[in-house]
Amino acid sequence: MIAGRSIADLSAELATRAESFCRQYFSDGCKQGNYWQVGDTSGAKGQSLAIRLQAEGGRKAGSWQDFATGQYGDLIDLLHERLGSVTLKETMREARSFLGEAPCPVVPRETQRAERPDAASSKRIARARRLFAAGKPVLGTVAATYLQGRGITRLGPALRYHPRVFLRKGEDDPDPPHRAPALLAKITDNRGQITGCARFYLDPSTGGLAEIESPKRILGQLHGHAIRFWSGTSRNDLIVCEGLENTLSVGTALPEFDLASCLTATHVGLFIPPPGIKRIWIARDNDEAGRNASMRLRNQLESLGIACGELVPNMGDFNDDLRAFGMDALRRSLLNAMKAQGLEIEDG
Repeated sequence: MIAGRSIADLSAELATRAESFCRQYFSDGCKQGNYWQVGDTSGAKGQSLAIRLQAEGGRKAGSWQDFATGQYGDLIDLLHERLGSVTLKETMREARSFLGEAPCPVVPRETQRAERPDAASSKRIARARRLFAAGKPVLGTVAATYLQGRGITRLGPALRYHPRVFLRKGEDDPDPPHRAPALLAKITDNRGQITGCARFYLDPSTGGLAEIESPKRILGQLHGHAIRFWSGTSRNDLIVCEGLENTLSVGTALPEFDLASCLTATHVGLFIPPPGIKRIWIARDNDEAGRNASMRLRNQLESLGIACGELVPNMGDFNDDLRAFGMDALRRSLLNAMKAQGLEIEDG
């Protein structure tokens, strides 16, 4: 599959999977003959909007019409409406994610062998993949409320939401697990294959993290891998960060850059750089753990001949900076730090 394909190509590919598309993005609808019926483009219950599942009588699969508003189009149009306030580029990234495409370079065979999980972790990886596949778009959910409450506007196909994820409140919790809403983030290797799923358990009443022991948990394999956010613009730079919120804070200020979130300082130091990257910016936390992780990754990158720069927040982390100073100030601070280390870029 080609990541650079046209909108028409993506729309045609989505049409071949129209029913799966509907079950993913319009799960409150229902199948009626050759149509999937739902209330409107937001996914509400009802029957005003009809989506054709199979080509019939000269009409294409994936064509739809909302008889209450008169809106109509193909599945790219519908996905764009469903996602809400996102750009067309972000809609296309979401479509590629649904189709299983990943804008990642080819990895040498020796690297592929080194990244293969052992038998013990294979089941956890399979569970992580099933969990992420069951997720829904983030916009319009408590997951979006959580991120937006932290000043974050950079989202992407690496994020999903699930309203009922299994949860134990703590390691010694004697009660059987119950279900709770969670923000999901897919962890991938350099081939774009899912190796894990990070879960951020949320409290719908506050819009924040659930008040439990370890509300942030990982299922699957993280070692060497990351949660990735693509800018849609081909470039040789990559920003590698610690926590998800800090990564998305940097991405909110610098939407033109690709990002990799390693989730913890330890895993920043273990990150395996993808082929083709010429320079990595390490956006670390402003503490000893961040300094140590940055030094470890810098040593690895130098041995591989990859240029490296370091970005350090004024406060504890970049989300602190974003919330304290605002997006424009954070952008200026980051670009000034990059320019001081030799990056030539126009601040648009």
